[in-house]
Amino acid sequence: MGIWFGFKLENKKNQFYYSKSDLILKMNYQKLIESLRENPKKLFLIDGLGAIISAFMLGIVLVRFESLFGIPMKVLYLLASLPVLFALYDFYCFISKSINLGKSLKSLSIINLSYCFLSLFVTIYHYKPITYFGWIYVIGEILIVAVLAIIEFTIGKEISRIS
Repeated sequence: MGIWFGFKLENKKNQFYYSKSDLILKMNYQKLIESLRENPKKLFLIDGLGAIISAFMLGIVLVRFESLFGIPMKVLYLLASLPVLFALYDFYCFISKSINLGKSLKSLSIINLSYCFLSLFVTIYHYKPITYFGWIYVIGEILIVAVLAIIEFTIGKEISRIS
């Protein structure tokens, strides 16, 4: 028995078993994915609400506490303006009846991943003034957006294949 990247493993005849808590987490993730497959337009709503939260955090909260996070104000405003545009696209797709759902989800995932790369590039470019709190925020946001983008692309691809 051993621990590997937080997973408790038991080796029985070269088979590995996840611990009970890991299985519960995996089952909840699978339920979430199934729910999104049944109603893929929820992804636009989730993405849009996340974009609004990002814009608020970057454009208001982090600007107010610029000295704590160390991210320059012009960078914060640049990064905050893009999620506002993303939210408009998300809400349009959510309410529209005539969109190509698979193509729109895949496009959104590419936009989100591009935003992740832009955020990382701009942060690295301005690395000197950025504090640990700034890095934690940026990396956390990138991880969340990247996971959402992967889910969007996967479901978008499935929809395109079916259509």
